[in-house]
Amino acid sequence: MSSVVEGVVSSAGVSVRAGIDGTVAVGFEEVEGRRVVLARTASDHRRGALGWEDGQSLARAAELARDARVPLLVELASSGADVSGGLDALHGWGTAAASLAACSGVVPVLAAAVGPVVSGPALLLGLSDLVVMTPSAVAFVSGPSMVEAFTGVHLTPQGLGGLGVHATTSGVCALEAADAMEAMGELLSFLPDHTDAEATRVPSEDPVDRVTPELRSVVPDYERASYDVRDVVRLVVDDGTVCELWRRWAPQVVTAFGRLGGRAVGIVANQPRALAGTLDIAASQKGARFVRLCDAFNLPILTFVDTPGFLPGKDLEWRGMIRHGAELAFAYAEATVPRLCVILRKAFGGAYIVMDSKGLGNDLCFAWPQAEIAVMGAPGAVQILNRKTSEEERRAREEDYKERYLTPWPAAERGFVDEVIDPAHTRRALAAGLRSLSTKRDILRGRKHALGPL
Repeated sequence: MSSVVEGVVSSAGVSVRAGIDGTVAVGFEEVEGRRVVLARTASDHRRGALGWEDGQSLARAAELARDARVPLLVELASSGADVSGGLDALHGWGTAAASLAACSGVVPVLAAAVGPVVSGPALLLGLSDLVVMTPSAVAFVSGPSMVEAFTGVHLTPQGLGGLGVHATTSGVCALEAADAMEAMGELLSFLPDHTDAEATRVPSEDPVDRVTPELRSVVPDYERASYDVRDVVRLVVDDGTVCELWRRWAPQVVTAFGRLGGRAVGIVANQPRALAGTLDIAASQKGARFVRLCDAFNLPILTFVDTPGFLPGKDLEWRGMIRHGAELAFAYAEATVPRLCVILRKAFGGAYIVMDSKGLGNDLCFAWPQAEIAVMGAPGAVQILNRKTSEEERRAREEDYKERYLTPWPAAERGFVDEVIDPAHTRRALAAGLRSLSTKRDILRGRKHALGPL
């Protein structure tokens, strides 16, 4: 199997099914020093159309990755199932889909869309753990002509399924990149080869006990003022380096890979800059998907909380806010990796609970002194408890409510917060917590599988 990106994919690979006259090339390769199984479609051969033999090649690639316990990388540019192949071609990519599904949670499956990926084979992107898309990529199940015939709406291929759509609206694209192989190499650096291994530790000269006094002022004094939670994350992780996923989709939740003390970690954080950090359907799905990914591949999860609640709205409720909001709670409750939580500012209501609260089983929960942990904020609580009061009385009771309840101390007194820490010591506290939890092992109950609120 030939290599096309010097320094990213090695030229010392071993080809598999090399004699097959098909669209897909499969083989063992090295990507950024990691042994992987790499499957590539050749878009210049039958426009990348997948026949029966190509489905078998993709299925074989997945089987090899599982057997060798190495990541599976798939680079796709396909016009769909080969029409001339008839039902055989359809069953071909169906066979590939079944094999990819069997890889789920066993080895990392990374897919890159580098051109058109249309019709049934586009679903292979949805079966992957993480999807990289290049600017030239488009992906959809039903093309523009079919959409126009059924709905009367005219769309270009980019308008229907281009990078912008999948990076902002559908959530298919986890990482945008000009060089797909380089991007997949970066993702691999945070992931282990398989579910029974840990990601490679990367030595850093950044001391784990580094004090971060900047965090004392990152959260504004005015409770309704926003800030960029990425500033918090960068100050906590090694060398300020993060790899953010789904950056433009559901931006009120930040999901990213980083390292702490050289160990790869997953980070979930409310983003006050977007919808004040409220949770909606997309944000819940995004967080849940990332938590499950981290749990499958042994990455400890750091959660930074600053949310006033779930985003209210008729359309959200009708579209299933209950089911999708529960996805995040379910993902955290099932996770067996070390889970550390830091409450930065607001932690209200059900949104506080689903952001890895102590009730969902986090291992360690820290809170900053300005944290507000309660059922709701002062205005809402006073309005419910004291409906018939003057404006002056209402303001006085709001201040009383803030002093009594909008602090971390009631939660700490009940054990819902393990320690109230100086923000400057956040990195040190999290690093010490990770060290203490390094031997954590959960015994999983035997069952076929959990259902979950899918």
